[in-house]
Amino acid sequence: MDSTYQLLDSGGGRKLERFGAYTLVRPASQAIWRPQQADSMWQKADALFSRDEDNRWHQRHRLPETWNVEVSGLHFHLKTTDFGHLGIFPEQRHAWLWIQKKIEEIKAKSKQDIHVLNLFAYSGGSTLAAAKGGAHVCHLDASQGMVSWAQDNARLNGLEGAPIRWIVDDVNKFLAREIRRGRRYDAIILDPPTFGRGSKGELFKIEEHLVPLLDRCRELLSDTPRFVLLSGHTPGITPMCLQHLLEQMMSGKKGEIMHGEMLLEGVDTFPLPSGAYARWSHV
Repeated sequence: MDSTYQLLDSGGGRKLERFGAYTLVRPASQAIWRPQQADSMWQKADALFSRDEDNRWHQRHRLPETWNVEVSGLHFHLKTTDFGHLGIFPEQRHAWLWIQKKIEEIKAKSKQDIHVLNLFAYSGGSTLAAAKGGAHVCHLDASQGMVSWAQDNARLNGLEGAPIRWIVDDVNKFLAREIRRGRRYDAIILDPPTFGRGSKGELFKIEEHLVPLLDRCRELLSDTPRFVLLSGHTPGITPMCLQHLLEQMMSGKKGEIMHGEMLLEGVDTFPLPSGAYARWSHV
């Protein structure tokens, strides 16, 4: 069975995607153009998620409780959620490839252990990529359910024995403790939400809390930082916005910054913008 992801089409505020053996229709507010593929392709989808009817899945063909896909060499457990998510953001697949390759290159040159901090780590895509590259990883998310999901993904990838610390906590409380402990990281990855709550209901608003969060992250960087990868899905926060944030965060550090859109891509269909990223890396 083909276990990969593909964007089949988008338009009319929706996207048609294939996750392994199953095709799904989900909302995509940025897809304001007309669909390019025939209606019949959309009508054959196994399930549709609608926000117009109380955030519900409508299944034309019964989906399994869980199924697996492979994206960028990483394996993921998928399942439908009440928010329309499945446990993977495939628009980050290029970042996962970059993370793994970058760590492999660093280790080949330095012959030293690389310590990576992954914040707002969700189901662990970046954690898996970093661990697969040979890094020691600290994986943090405020949701025990998501951390357990990421641990399942680690086992699925044969990484259950990898040096990964699994942390369920509020991000600001955790960072403050790490700073007090004098712990340092060679690379930091973060994909903050627009709005979220910590493990005990602590509030996070990206427009208020991201800048001081990046200040704390800078304090946690080692004397020889390797990279910082910042991404997000907040409307209005563009790649250039993220670049400016990293320019301020990494001021005085010798490195280069790349930025761009995260895209979902397919064959014979428009690439679908699905967030922004910026990354600083040591020169």
